[in-house]
Amino acid sequence: MQLRAGSVANYLGPARFEPEHVYAQDEVGLVRGLAWTSVGGEVLDVEAAVLDGTGKLELTGNLGDVMKESAQAAVTYIRSRAQMLGIDPEFYKKKDIHIHFPEGAIPKDGPSAGITICIAVISALTNTPVRRDLAMTGEITLCGRILPIGGLKEKTMAAMRIGITTVIIPRENEKDLEEIDPTVRSALKFVTTDHVDKILDVAFGRRFAAAVKAAHKDAPGDAANVNLRQ
Repeated sequence: MQLRAGSVANYLGPARFEPEHVYAQDEVGLVRGLAWTSVGGEVLDVEAAVLDGTGKLELTGNLGDVMKESAQAAVTYIRSRAQMLGIDPEFYKKKDIHIHFPEGAIPKDGPSAGITICIAVISALTNTPVRRDLAMTGEITLCGRILPIGGLKEKTMAAMRIGITTVIIPRENEKDLEEIDPTVRSALKFVTTDHVDKILDVAFGRRFAAAVKAAHKDAPGDAANVNLRQ
């Protein structure tokens, strides 16, 4: 008996999982994060929606305490930067924010989605789409600083696998790029940063970043460091 590629499904049944891919268009409130698991890296979608309300923050998707705290830190940072970002400074009194991580049956925890949550919420509050070919990882502080994470090698392999072209990572993880396979390094553009303010142009485009800079000329730091490691 000869087994051909086209007949595999006849013997084994339909595929159980659909391969992930880059979305067809940029979306508002949808950002791709990167996660480490015991079996390798995974792309982790983060969704944010803003509704009229009384300031509630709802977190769903089977999240652990550390990830919930990351979401709270991200929202606090946004509150401190609201006017600079073109957001109503009273949004936390008038709007409810719902942050969701799909695949709710899978437990999720850890601090490295902080930057992803932050960008997703900014996107939803400003109705600004985020680049669909972008993924990111990094812990966030109340001041918007981006702290180092683990599992970068596995995370970047997951990004390349689905067609991501640009990955934002903490600046302190730049040294870890040496451990990444050359094939992955050549396929991805790495943007290193130590603060959320510095990657707004990467996530939202130069026009958005220019408007933010004009609104608050004293925003900390310079532009993000783009690292095309080959």
